[in-house]
Amino acid sequence: MPNTLKIVTGVVLDENTRLTLVELCCLGKTNAEYIFELVEEGLLEPEGLSTPDWRFDSRALKRLQKTIHLQHDLRINLAGAALVLDLLEEVEELRRKL
Repeated sequence: MPNTLKIVTGVVLDENTRLTLVELCCLGKTNAEYIFELVEEGLLEPEGLSTPDWRFDSRALKRLQKTIHLQHDLRINLAGAALVLDLLEEVEELRRKL
């Protein structure tokens, strides 16, 4: 079997990272309309008063990716995805406390 070189690229985000709407769309491989839906549903909570001022923390990207997975692979609607994500985060928090 021939040796193959696999190049992996990524973005390192820490808890202080703030993403614009455009950056979140690019990293999440989605469009702004979908982000607006997630904000309306309460799945994402931007900082800032108006859309041009919105900033999202690194947790928002993780929530976006999980929501896309839940909707695409499991066919869960946005309300169901919000519930699933809240429960998953609660389980993670309880595990950290143990």
